[in-house]
Amino acid sequence: MKILVLNAGSSTQKSCVYEITGDTLPDEPLTLLWEAKVDWTHHQGFAEIEVKTAKGEQLQEEIPADSRTQVMAHMLDTLCKGSTQVISQPSEIDVVGHRVVHGGKDYHESVVITEDVKQAIARLAVLAPDHNPANLEGIEAVEQHLGTVTQVAVFDTAFHSHLPDAAAIYPGPYEWVEQGIRRYGFHGISHQYCAQRAAHILGRDLASVRLIICHLGNGCSLAAIKNGRSIDTTMGFTPLDGLMMGSRSGAVDPGILIHLLRQFDNSVDELNNVLNHASGLRGISGISNDMRQIREAISQGNSRAQLAWDIYVHRLRFYIGAMLASLGGLDALVFTAGVGENNPEVRAAACEAFTFLGLKLDSEKNAHKPVDVDIATSNSTVRILVIHTEEDWEIACECWRLFE
Repeated sequence: MKILVLNAGSSTQKSCVYEITGDTLPDEPLTLLWEAKVDWTHHQGFAEIEVKTAKGEQLQEEIPADSRTQVMAHMLDTLCKGSTQVISQPSEIDVVGHRVVHGGKDYHESVVITEDVKQAIARLAVLAPDHNPANLEGIEAVEQHLGTVTQVAVFDTAFHSHLPDAAAIYPGPYEWVEQGIRRYGFHGISHQYCAQRAAHILGRDLASVRLIICHLGNGCSLAAIKNGRSIDTTMGFTPLDGLMMGSRSGAVDPGILIHLLRQFDNSVDELNNVLNHASGLRGISGISNDMRQIREAISQGNSRAQLAWDIYVHRLRFYIGAMLASLGGLDALVFTAGVGENNPEVRAAACEAFTFLGLKLDSEKNAHKPVDVDIATSNSTVRILVIHTEEDWEIACECWRLFE
């Protein structure tokens, strides 16, 4: 089965092709046959396209970005034309899997895309205005370019759709529940992959392990996994809740927003921009949303960078503690995504607060760019894993499961 995966965002789109053969899924992610990235941010009015194949062929070009659909069609053309060709005709693609950020309360699992599903994705754009429209655009581009190929929506919210009501429902008026205002959670595809991968690394049945997964990138979230399911998570009705992030505030006292509206006459759009784009590491440090640049500034004595780090670590520890309480114990603490995978200082700072559990980090293992390994000491009562998240592979696996 050849599976094309599209992960369409507002500023970039990542695509890849896997071929899964046999009657069972392999234990390890397969090598990509083809992968491509479109970036609309480098040069206004143009799109930058990068393509490479498993055989080592590469293509990099910049084309006019008059129509995003045309740009995506041009990218898809590289599948079966030119030096990066990996198929002879589009009909060789058996299924196309799409990351769709918000599935609302109706979609608890991946589904074949129909007109009703497309309408639902469009309707739910009110809950994910920066993501669902771009996801829908990718679906429509495939329809136009690949015709009647089967397409599958893999929802980022689906993995968290079985949260207990006590964790999912906000303590506002009950009418909020009827209006669909609840904790949906995000990064679900990554959390699902990492949970399964963690169980494999530990040699355990997923249903038997209690995990806290720390997805720490520009966006950050934690998930508490028990019996193979997410039972608590930090992102909420939107991806803005919970941890301090690169440029998002994470959870703040809602009274602050009322105060800003009343006393400073801020508009809704101004508050949205502040909370999503001018807060977090960027807002506190005044430097960057990139943890690497924050660490560099700290080494040069920058006090605001130090404050940003201190807040980030405090809130990470705070929410790990909250997830721990929901689980009632812990078998493994998992770090993933850009910061989680690549920043040993963040991992060390997070683990330091939980030595009272018998959790012991091996400093040498932590320092040597670990990938899909246990970095706890041999006598640690809790395992500590660093896992390279593979969202595209998980989307491909969801497509395979749906049809096989």
